[in-house]
Amino acid sequence: MAKPLMAKATAVWLVDNTTISFKQIADFVGMHELEVQGIADGDVAAGVKGFDPIANNQLTQDEIDAAQNNPLHKLKLKFNPSAAGEEKRRGPRYTPLSKRQDRPNSILWLVKFHPELSDGQIAKLVGTTKPTIQSIRERTHWNIANMQPIDPVALGLCKQSELDTAVQKAAAKKAAEGGVMSDDERRKLVSTEQSLEMDAAPKIPTAIEGLETFSLSDEPSEEKDDEPIIDADSFFNLPKGGADDEDEDDLRP
Repeated sequence: MAKPLMAKATAVWLVDNTTISFKQIADFVGMHELEVQGIADGDVAAGVKGFDPIANNQLTQDEIDAAQNNPLHKLKLKFNPSAAGEEKRRGPRYTPLSKRQDRPNSILWLVKFHPELSDGQIAKLVGTTKPTIQSIRERTHWNIANMQPIDPVALGLCKQSELDTAVQKAAAKKAAEGGVMSDDERRKLVSTEQSLEMDAAPKIPTAIEGLETFSLSDEPSEEKDDEPIIDADSFFNLPKGGADDEDEDDLRP
């Protein structure tokens, strides 16, 4: 449903000049009913000048009268041909100033780990332009030597659900085109929910100790009975003196 221009100022005017209920005003301007009540109490929109919807061709007097006479009547915005299609027009994603310097790093991460994503999908995810993405793909970006791939979700540039949706769309498009994906590409196309449900991979010991009994299976290795058990005493038990010792005794004065 289309919303009026200057919604809060329109709500101020309707509260001050009509007897329409807070619920009707809230539904019309897209605000919460308690927020409209706060306008009436003077706690919200203090100092905001009312915006007349009749004079600005957004409502008719007949529509306001119908809403005042019937508490269940929903206000309908007057049709404005010049505003048709405005709700579908969307600009680029807004990126806070504190995170804009990390946006190239997130693009590098997407290009590296999700090459199946198109430039348009990456531009929509992190709010950038196609020439910037192309320069990073071709490694001609002016700061490519100092860039490090960083997950855009960790930077707060997009949500994990948005990234998963884009990856799934790219996978479906590639499958429809008949493209063959490698094993690495299939692993990258796994969503977050699926990856969290997978069994944990066996951990490989980092130290040398324990490698003699290490196995990727969870089953304990069977000990061989025919192998002799070597303890420390038998290992360090040196042989008794032989002929060499006797020769040394003969050489002594």
